[in-house]
Amino acid sequence: MEPIDCMGLSCPQPVLKTRAFLLAHPETTGLVVWVDNAPASENVQRFLENQGFTVAIESQGERIVVSASQGCELPMAATVPGASEVEEKRTLIVLAKDVLGEGDSVLGQKLMFNFINTLPEMGQSLWRIVCLNAGVKLTIEGAETLPGLQKLVEQGVSLLVCGTCLNHYGLLERKRVGETTNMLDIVTSLQHAEKIITI
Repeated sequence: MEPIDCMGLSCPQPVLKTRAFLLAHPETTGLVVWVDNAPASENVQRFLENQGFTVAIESQGERIVVSASQGCELPMAATVPGASEVEEKRTLIVLAKDVLGEGDSVLGQKLMFNFINTLPEMGQSLWRIVCLNAGVKLTIEGAETLPGLQKLVEQGVSLLVCGTCLNHYGLLERKRVGETTNMLDIVTSLQHAEKIITI
């Protein structure tokens, strides 16, 4: 059995890679995942157990081996729903900061990077993202979050970036993704959204 090599990947990438493998191979009754840190192994274990697998973890030097097996075929449609099986909602995410959470700013930047790159997992329910205040810094040239936001736009997600905020930070010319917008458009978006998540 060819292992799913997630060495060097930080969360949530090992889980996403494992999930992608299961979606591509719904007949799978056993698999092995390689990770190199305890949080990744715990997250992969929890995900696989939620899919009906029995999981064993073994440390092999710097490598942590997560082995999973089950006695019957995985009911993929019930456990890992596809986009067509998820109730679609018009979800709006407001990014008002360039970090996620409070405390260490370096950690906050890393968490925001991971958050944005995990948003495609929301599928078609993700309708629009609004960046305002320091959140506009996520859209500029050189930002680590730029490729993730560009990918979301390519997938059809609307991205509005506050023009007043860009001007305030002197970043208008450096914006590389999204539509420069105004407060009226932002308020209208809030009115039309079925669900609003503020970060």
